[in-house]
Amino acid sequence: MTDEPRLERNAEESRYELWLGDELAGTLKIADQQGATVLISTRVDPAFEGRGYGSQLVARALADARAAGEKVIVECEFAQAYLQRHPEQQDLVLAS
Repeated sequence: MTDEPRLERNAEESRYELWLGDELAGTLKIADQQGATVLISTRVDPAFEGRGYGSQLVARALADARAAGEKVIVECEFAQAYLQRHPEQQDLVLAS
């Protein structure tokens, strides 16, 4: 498959989606909570694992939060691991 990944925020489904052509390869479930975006869970179809698609989903959610001047609340273990690898993004995390 040569299609470039397409990332979209699907507000109706409360998630970010990563598409490869017509296939939904991964999702990041989110929720809005008082000026913050809650990162709930990241899922990548097993057929597409190991290609960095989960990281692309989290990076997009963080970029959107930054652009909107919002913070994030991280419940997702994958997103927590991503943030450990990218400490420059820690300023987005709402302290609990």
